[in-house]
Amino acid sequence: MITGILHATFLTTDLAKARAFYEGVLGLQPNPSRPKMSYDGVWYDVADKQQIHLMLLPNPEAGLQRPAHGGRDRHVALAVSDIAKLIARLDQAGIAYTLSQSGRRALFCRDPDGNALEFIGNG
Repeated sequence: MITGILHATFLTTDLAKARAFYEGVLGLQPNPSRPKMSYDGVWYDVADKQQIHLMLLPNPEAGLQRPAHGGRDRHVALAVSDIAKLIARLDQAGIAYTLSQSGRRALFCRDPDGNALEFIGNG
């Protein structure tokens, strides 16, 4: 039945800030094949046939209190080839993160809109 996850979508209220995070900090490149839609946004390829979609739309949960640790919130988990390099980039950008509480080689951070992301080291 289900053969994979094709994309994860995040709402953003400030596309410039979101792009600075996803492109500047995480190093993703926009996919130019995003069709014209009724709202602005960007698509990023993260692996073969997998994407992250950003949608510039109002946040229906504005003001909602989120847990400090992203592992206790809804999130997407992304594989990274070099978690130490990611930590250095997050530190350089001043982005707060927490390490996995299970002891795995993983960390959690939030994008500029408060969306929780988990990064798991591949090696």
